Amino acid sequence: MKLTVNGTEHEVDVEDDMPLLWVLRDELDIKGVKYGCGIAQCGACTVHLDGVAVRSCQIPAGSLAGSEVTTIEGLGTPEALHALQAAWIDHQVAQCGYCQSGQIMQAADLLSQVPEPTDADIDDFMGGNLCRCGTYVRIRAAIHSAALKMKEA
Repeated sequence: MKLTVNGTEHEVDVEDDMPLLWVLRDELDIKGVKYGCGIAQCGACTVHLDGVAVRSCQIPAGSLAGSEVTTIEGLGTPEALHALQAAWIDHQVAQCGYCQSGQIMQAADLLSQVPEPTDADIDDFMGGNLCRCGTYVRIRAAIHSAALKMKEA
């Protein structure tokens, strides 16, 4: 099957029911997406499917024909960080860092829908992304900072 990830078309030979998470990690060697719970409850595996945040552990590969997948690697580059990635660094959000790619991908979807989110908007939209380190206050601050930077751009 053909799969477009981060703007590049790939051909993979996988079972239709293989979760996108494993296609990305094991077949395409894209490691930014993380395995957390496997039941779409933690958000560590969040990627964008046609611009919308989804839990890749629950998306079967067979359902992806014609879709565009974006992972944290496709959001920005080390030379040109996405506003959220830069804000994450500026606000020192990450502690262990395990959940952060999923957090950023979820936040990018939020800002695409709500360019000037309130604290309540952020809390509601980000509620399904868990952070064991508890950096929620820094996450919220980084999202507000990125929203402002994106508005100015």
